[in-house]
Order: sequence, then C-alpha cells, then structure tokens
Amino acid sequence: MRIVAKTFLTLVFCGALLWMNACSVGPNYKRPAANVPTAYRGALAGEAAAGESTPAPPSPVRSGGAGSVPLGEEKWWEVFEDQELQGLIRTALKNNYDVRIAATRVLEAQAQLGITRADQLPALSAGGSVTSVRNPKVGPIPGYEITQGQLNASASWNVDFWGRYRRATEAARAILVANEWAQKEVMATLVANVASSYFQLRQLDLELEISKRTLGSRQDSLGLTKTLEEHGINSLLDVRQSEQLVYTAAAEVPDLERQIAQEENAISILLGNNPGDIPRGLKLTEQPHAPEVPVGLPSSLLERRPDIREAEENLIAANAEIGVARAAYFPQISLTGTAGYESAALTNLFTGPAGIWTLVGNVTQPIFEGGRLKSNVRLAEAQHEQLLLTYQQAIQGAFRDVSNALIAYRKFREFRIQQQHLVESAQDAARLSETRFKAGTTDYLEVLTNETNSFSAELALAQAQGNELNALVELYQALGGGWE
Repeated sequence: MRIVAKTFLTLVFCGALLWMNACSVGPNYKRPAANVPTAYRGALAGEAAAGESTPAPPSPVRSGGAGSVPLGEEKWWEVFEDQELQGLIRTALKNNYDVRIAATRVLEAQAQLGITRADQLPALSAGGSVTSVRNPKVGPIPGYEITQGQLNASASWNVDFWGRYRRATEAARAILVANEWAQKEVMATLVANVASSYFQLRQLDLELEISKRTLGSRQDSLGLTKTLEEHGINSLLDVRQSEQLVYTAAAEVPDLERQIAQEENAISILLGNNPGDIPRGLKLTEQPHAPEVPVGLPSSLLERRPDIREAEENLIAANAEIGVARAAYFPQISLTGTAGYESAALTNLFTGPAGIWTLVGNVTQPIFEGGRLKSNVRLAEAQHEQLLLTYQQAIQGAFRDVSNALIAYRKFREFRIQQQHLVESAQDAARLSETRFKAGTTDYLEVLTNETNSFSAELALAQAQGNELNALVELYQALGGGWE
C-alpha cells in the first residue's frame, strides 16, 4: 500500500503545483451600467385626487410619510389583508403546478452544478480481479494450475490550468441562481394573479348584488304600475316601459352568475384544485388600500425584481462561457496514475516484488480545428451580447411597468371618486323622477331614463372599485413584491 500512497501523493503534489500557477482566461463579470431614472414617472408623493369626499381606509404601514416601507418591500400578507385571500394565496403557493415545476427546475440546476463542478476534481477508482486457470496434462506437456490475483487503484485529473472547468462551474452556478430567481418570479406572478382574480370575483359579486337589488325594486315598481294601469291612471305604455327596466336588470343576473362561476374555476386552477366554490372574505368596498403608496428608489428595483435578477444571472453565465470557449485554445493537461499489486499466488499478493504502478502525464495542444474554436468563442460572445441586451431590456420594461401601474392606480382612483359622485347624482335623479311620476307631473319615460342611468352608474362604480384594487396589485408586482 505504500506504493499506492506514494503514487497518489505524487499526483496531488504535481496537481497542486499546477493549480497554484493556474489562471482563468476570459473576462471577469462586472455589472453593466444601467440607465436608471432618478424618480419613477407618475410617482407624485402626497398628491391627493381632486374632489375626494370619502376617505380611503387607513393603512399605517403604507402611509407615505417619513420612514414608511416601500410597497415592493412589504410582504404580500401585509399588502392583502383579507384573511380569505391570504388563505387562497397560501394554498396556491403550496399546490400550484407552475410553482412546483419551477422548484423542480431549481433541483435540476443544482444537480447540473454538481456534475459540472466534479470536472474540477480528481477521479479515483479501485478494482481487483482473481483469475484461475487449470490445464490437464496433454502428452508430454505437464498439467498446470495458475491462480493470479490483482488489486489496483487509479487516479486521473484533468488539471484546470486555464480555468476552463472553473468557468464552467461559474456558469452553472449562475444558471442555478437564475432558476431560483425564476422560481421567485413565478411565485410573485402567482400571488398577483390570485389577488387580481379574487378582486375580480368580489367585483362580480358586487355587481350581482346591485343587479338583484335593482331587480327587486323594479319588480315592485312594475307591480304598482300595473295596478295603476288597471285603474285607468297609467297607460299600457307605462307598463311596457316599466317591464323594460325589469328585464334589463333580470338579464344581468344570469350573465353575472356565469362570469362568477368561470372566475371561481380560474381561481381553483391557480390553487392547484379542480373547479369548485371559492370562499369569500371582505367585500370589494371593504378592501383596505391607501390613496398613495411609497415606491422607494428606482435603483432598488434592480435588486428586487426577480425577472431582472434572473436576466443578470443568465448574463453572468454567458460571461463565464466566454472563458470556457477561450480556454479551448490552450493546452489541456491531464495526469493519470495507477498503482496496485499483482501476483501469481494470492498468498504473496502483498509481499515481495508484487507492486505495480504507472504514472502518465498528457499535454494536448489543438493545432487545427477548421475554425471550430474561433467560432465557439464568437458564439459565446454573441450569446453574451444577446443576454446583455435582454438584461437592459428587462430593466427598461420594469420601469415602464412601475410607471404604468402608478399612473393607473392614481387615475383609477380619481375615476372611482368621480363615478361615486355620478352614482349619487343618478340615484337622486331616479328618486326625483319617480316622485314626479307618482305626482302625475311627468311621464314614465323620464323614470325609465333615470333608472337606467342609475343602474349603469352603479355597475360602473363597482368596476371602477375593482380596477383600482387591480391597479394596486399590478403596482405591487411591478415594484418586485410578492415573492417572499
């Protein structure tokens, strides 16, 4: 065994000398300069929408004052305070297939990193064999029997003098991190999709509630109109116009019920479940959200957005692949050693002159490859340039998303406030026209017009409230929130 140990130590010593003098060809990664604006377009801290008459629900965490936490840095359960919505999000993060697929991609990248990193290390193996041969006596040739034993250990090492394997490991490690950020992006998107779908569902619930309430009121009005017509006070035209109001509200109910069932099915799929009922929590009008939210510094977006971080890690991997391609120009150095024992008698396997060993060093220098090496370098550089542009594009897209979401959240809020005023005015007009009709000072056409306007305004207000909440979801996702 002393021969084996001596041979192995020789391999290690030679490799260590080469390792200490090794270098890594190819460029070292440096984060590219990014064109980061000084402020988000549409971020007007403290601005209040004109005409605000109903204060928004309080939200001390997102007060917008000094020391407040930027929206993107808040946990999703702090942003979405509805307990039922939080339960749905937790279920989705556990069972959603996209999240689970992303998790397996991370495991795949971890395994690939282990495979790639193994190329940097020596490969050791051991083996043994026993061969027994017996021949009988044939004429003058005496019979004989030989039992031969062999035990050996071998080591091989492709010395990474030019950093080829280290660069490949660097690329594999970056791909692993990129997959981890891709998983976070899937989680953030899932949180946003569940929240948005839930708010859409609550909006439809509100519209259905408005439609049923309006339908009941109009049915009562129709009954009164028929009674008056039977006593000769109203005309048949008044009855037909009243029926139009009933049928308009009645037609909304089945259509909204269809949309509600389909939205529940969509949420069920996000949860990883078969289509089914979805539990409800707070009403749409009770969902807490601040009128203004702190957005933080634009430079922090580069660190928080999972898609930007994923794009950068892919860029790091492409940068390392340039080193792998360039290292192929240089000599490849490998060390191989075998040591062991061999004897014709098993009893003498470890004694006497039974030791055997070999030590081989190989150096291979490419001379002519038909342009393959040069093309590989060009390919790696082109892929790096492509991913650099992808990274810069992701940054620009992120600032666009934040700006769009900021503007949408503010303008939807302003629209909702004006729509609230419209509903109040339309409801009052409908009430006054009903009073005038009963007093006989106007015909039913005026009631029909104002009732129709009031109903449409209420449905539009529900949609405006849903749009405002969905804009908050989009802003939260655009700021890089939701993956914690």
